[in-house]
Amino acid sequence: MTARAVAGDARVVPQSVSAPLTRAAIFLIVTVNPGADHRAAVRSFCGELPALFRAVEFRDLEAGLSCVMGIGSEAWDRLFGEPRPAELHRFREIRAGPRHAVSTPGDLLFHIRAKRMDLCFEIATQIMARLGDAVSAADEVHGFRYFDDRDLLGFVDGTENPRGEAVIEAALIGEEDAAFANGSYVIVQKYLHDMDGWNALSTEAQEHIIGRTKLSDIEMDDSVKPTSAHNVLTTITENGKEFQIVRDNMPFGRVGEGEFGTYFIGYCRTPRIIEQMIENMFVGRPPGNYDRLLDFSRAVTGTLFFVPSATFLESVNGDDTAVAPPFAAPVVEPVPSVAPVPDGSLGIGSLKGKNRHE
Repeated sequence: MTARAVAGDARVVPQSVSAPLTRAAIFLIVTVNPGADHRAAVRSFCGELPALFRAVEFRDLEAGLSCVMGIGSEAWDRLFGEPRPAELHRFREIRAGPRHAVSTPGDLLFHIRAKRMDLCFEIATQIMARLGDAVSAADEVHGFRYFDDRDLLGFVDGTENPRGEAVIEAALIGEEDAAFANGSYVIVQKYLHDMDGWNALSTEAQEHIIGRTKLSDIEMDDSVKPTSAHNVLTTITENGKEFQIVRDNMPFGRVGEGEFGTYFIGYCRTPRIIEQMIENMFVGRPPGNYDRLLDFSRAVTGTLFFVPSATFLESVNGDDTAVAPPFAAPVVEPVPSVAPVPDGSLGIGSLKGKNRHE
């Protein structure tokens, strides 16, 4: 992914948000334990992560190993203080009848991807060994690519991901928050599926819920697709422009426990886009016209993280009194900002600073 230049001819290099889809992934979320020593240990780890990654990656340079580190809102305040990313906040819980988008604890996210699960497992092991008793595990999911990139519901996942330079516009912060340029926001949710109920539906009924054909993965025509279809409610447009996110969802499960699920992970330059998608799914657009997929899928986690640039992480030291590294304002390539929208619109900008459904 292209780095943008900053003043002084430095380079602000993003983390590997746009890494290609892989066959295996680990989603590891931890909380930082109380105490100045633990905060200092986590800060030191930030600067050491690139070297740790390189040591594991070198075992198989063709395996496409990547590791993205995200930081939660409360952890940012404890670790770095001011300045802070402009739109970093806790994941906003939503309740709408029986549907509940839960908000769950999480200070650090490690999104680990590779063609081989053993490499994912190795770097996750090294991360936890290095952090030691400074953190406690909150959630860990081992994902896998299922047949021809399908989820456990039988549909191809991620067809509409942006490609090439469109990834930069979708996922990376630009001039709208220049101090954190080339960072990103990421929202994760773990969904558990009622497979018996889902499989009892006809293929046609399933296709109307998703909005795509099951076998060929072709989007259904608007004339036959319900307004409650999943891909309708998760399409966010304003003034004719569609706002995209970068997804890397993964199936996961434990057959012996009857657990079958999808781990949603979405990167975006502003969390407002994904938050609007989630609101459309759970509340409905208009309210009540909700995503019928939620009749068969239940969210059991929900967390929002900021993904700083790799340059930021490498600059962090273990001094607990230090603030975030003061980068000069970058001279960024012109990329349109996602600005608040006028009255009468979908209100993408209206989510900022509001918690309307708790």
